[in-house]
Amino acid sequence: MHSPRPILSSVAAQLFARDMQASIDFFTEKLGFTLDFVYGEPSFYGQVSRDNARLAIRHVDEPVFTPGIREREHLLSASITLASADEIDQLFRAYQTAGVRFHQSLRIEPWGAKTFIVKDPDDNLILFAAPEK
Repeated sequence: MHSPRPILSSVAAQLFARDMQASIDFFTEKLGFTLDFVYGEPSFYGQVSRDNARLAIRHVDEPVFTPGIREREHLLSASITLASADEIDQLFRAYQTAGVRFHQSLRIEPWGAKTFIVKDPDDNLILFAAPEK
């Protein structure tokens, strides 16, 4: 008897943060995520989510990346997909109003996706993308 192929049901990107509370505040207050949990005393690990997007946050004391490389090389820490161009337009405007720092403004990519990239307090780059039409 052959069993069905295992199905992967979700993914959570892991972001590194120097200040757990500042990171959690950014995601909950600026980006509209909900705090799922924090762990440790003092806290060193947590998770935030919004709809089907989950982001794990891991405290670090030292830089994980060479200074400036993420910005210079546009190294993404997470990619989050939206269903439509209308949704990404609406989300982009909401993040502008909330005062979110952008690494890249809203644009249409050569491959047909509509994207923008936000920068969190630890300079993690998070891509939001949707089909152009």
